[in-house]
Amino acid sequence: MMGKSRLSVAALAFAAGWAVPVQAQSSDPAAVERELAAMRAQMQQMAQRIDTLESQLREARAGTDAAVAAAAAPLPAAAAAKPETAITWDGAPRISSRNGWSFKPRGRIQVDTAGVSAPSDLAAHRNLGVTSEFRRIYLGFDGTMPGGFGYRLEADLAGGSADLTDVYMTYKATPELTLTVGQHKPFNSLEDMTSDLFTSFMERAAFNSAFNFERRIGASATYTGKRFLVQGGVFTDNFKDLNDTNNSFSLDGRAVFMPRLAGGQLHIGGSLHYRTLNNLANAGSGYGARPFVHTTDVKFVNTGTVTPVSAEFIYGAELAYIRGPFHATVESSWLNARRPGLPDPTFNGGYAEVGMMLTGDETAYKGGAYDRIRPRHPIGNGGLGAVLVNARYDWLDLDDAGIRGGRQQIAGVSLQWIPIDYVRFIFNYGHLWFNGAVLPTATGNRDYTADSMGVRAQLDF
Repeated sequence: MMGKSRLSVAALAFAAGWAVPVQAQSSDPAAVERELAAMRAQMQQMAQRIDTLESQLREARAGTDAAVAAAAAPLPAAAAAKPETAITWDGAPRISSRNGWSFKPRGRIQVDTAGVSAPSDLAAHRNLGVTSEFRRIYLGFDGTMPGGFGYRLEADLAGGSADLTDVYMTYKATPELTLTVGQHKPFNSLEDMTSDLFTSFMERAAFNSAFNFERRIGASATYTGKRFLVQGGVFTDNFKDLNDTNNSFSLDGRAVFMPRLAGGQLHIGGSLHYRTLNNLANAGSGYGARPFVHTTDVKFVNTGTVTPVSAEFIYGAELAYIRGPFHATVESSWLNARRPGLPDPTFNGGYAEVGMMLTGDETAYKGGAYDRIRPRHPIGNGGLGAVLVNARYDWLDLDDAGIRGGRQQIAGVSLQWIPIDYVRFIFNYGHLWFNGAVLPTATGNRDYTADSMGVRAQLDF
């Protein structure tokens, strides 16, 4: 276009140049020369003006091309608008937003088949056969809220009705300090603080159920440092036991020292619990345990209802070591029942356990408790999953101060197959010895043995 402009101007100039000489043939030569000089000056000005316009046009086009390129280029990552919500997957979808809200459904299903073999002349023998049950069916949700708040609501539907388990709200005061209010566990023992999804056997050690460890409504604080953990709280009772005459409460605390040692994780812990029953004192309290499985209600060791019990003082000790696929755990707990005007019995229970991952996977430990094992080579990804074998000695002594609840010992083994993170199959066997069992044989014998066996299929999300 610029070239065409130059040609047009030159054409006009040549036309004018040719016209003037024709006219100058009949005019004064000096006048003609002046006119030609004026025309040359005008043409030079026009050429300069054309050069200026061409320069301005080039600059304008360059600016336009830069604007188009900038508009077409993708925005830098920092300037890109973040989505208001995001969905990630952790066994179930977790929905979260930039302002601190999140929501995740949660649940678990545990299906057990188990039975107990005991002397055939026991009156309770008909209740010890092989049977199945839904051990747990949990459904619920948890999440976070702006300002450092969190929540969880969960219920167990296995009994045919909703039995609330965890129902609480949390506040993250600092990265290390968490405050909790609602129904949750009062920090009883290492195994009780370990989720039932991750325990080594189908059931926890006998003292956990014998000493009535359960979730209760209360307020607590947990401080988690790099090498230590401190937990403490004030609790009333489980929601289903609360009424206008139940004003019992407890003070509960637990401390754990968890340094690294010889390439592994050392766990040294202890807990203290004081519970006053107040108006429940005359109702008393009972202590007993099932025979290593939950499918039967028969208890070979059982104090029955001990009255009166005005208060309970429980203290426990914990020791564990975890290194790669190996773990070892020892725990013991003592319960002292305060009986006004009567001797105060002290009952004891505990266990010692070792376990090994046969597939080279690692035992998981986090925040003062055992955690989820994640197979390195799960099913569906070219692997077998994780295989774990455990051996345990478990004891419970409910004889003291004139109370004869019996003594129980268990030698148990378990085999677990974890094909993927959220599915687990457990085989459980235990050989039991009873001394002074509360269920005598037909001949009056209270010292005998029994065997229990069970399998579990489990999934969670």
